[in-house]
Amino acid sequence: MAKITVKVPASTANLGPGFDVLGMALNLYNTVTLEECDQKGWIIDVKGEGDNLIPRDSSNLIARTILYLLDKTDYQMKGFKLCLDNKIPFQSGLGSSAGAIVGGLVAANALVGQPFSPDELLQMAVEIEGHPDNVAAALFGGVVIVAQNDNSLIYSRFVPQRGLKITAVIPDFCISTQQARSVLPKKVPLSDAVYNMGHLALLITALRDGDWELLGAALHDRLHQPYRCPLVPGLVDIMNVAREAGAYGVFLSGAGPTVIAFTPPRCDIGEVLADCFQSQGITARVLQLEPSITGASIVLEE
Repeated sequence: MAKITVKVPASTANLGPGFDVLGMALNLYNTVTLEECDQKGWIIDVKGEGDNLIPRDSSNLIARTILYLLDKTDYQMKGFKLCLDNKIPFQSGLGSSAGAIVGGLVAANALVGQPFSPDELLQMAVEIEGHPDNVAAALFGGVVIVAQNDNSLIYSRFVPQRGLKITAVIPDFCISTQQARSVLPKKVPLSDAVYNMGHLALLITALRDGDWELLGAALHDRLHQPYRCPLVPGLVDIMNVAREAGAYGVFLSGAGPTVIAFTPPRCDIGEVLADCFQSQGITARVLQLEPSITGASIVLEE
């Protein structure tokens, strides 16, 4: 019986001005092991992050994703066992759902002989997730810019320059993507759209060239973070404290509530930012991360 293990990275989306088009893979990984067995139905084992929240039946997101891909083939389904070892914090804005979708697609594609290209897997992932930033980063690694072009997706990937420290501060509460999107306006002023386009262009240049002085100015945003601030108590103060403590810049990771600071290598501000959450009565943990230059990969195939 086939057994496939896929390692898939966490990701941070938007990075300030890159709303729904920019994602970066991070060196924190979930592992998805898919094993075919004779017994009908699903056997699902979960350990690590979200183990008390993730369903163990066919409603599981990875199981549904696997079936989504298999339905596009002539593969005759038997029974499956899923073993999920999760290091990505659950529902935190670090791409746990994107990791689940990408891990399921890559594992299922390998199971049936890899009939689908990476570009086709990306299209499927976006169809399931609804937006491309996290799934593109999880699939390809590095920094990925992705956009809709008529009926297809186009993307560009690059590896950011070394010398960037990434501090993720994860408060102990969740914000659903649906909730985070519900507070966004249907229309924004033209000046705000232009502002974000300019800052996104500067951000890509800063990450590609290692221009960290430029990076600080480039991370500002007017399209989503101002509207989401009420969902994260103390967010404005946290951003101000981070910059005062030496960060190049700070932003809400994806839909939140995780806050990420880009800093020089020797700048240690994680506990300072965690204390800001603590002042709001919210506990938080700190992870020191780096960009992951590799995306989802098969680490074991039998």
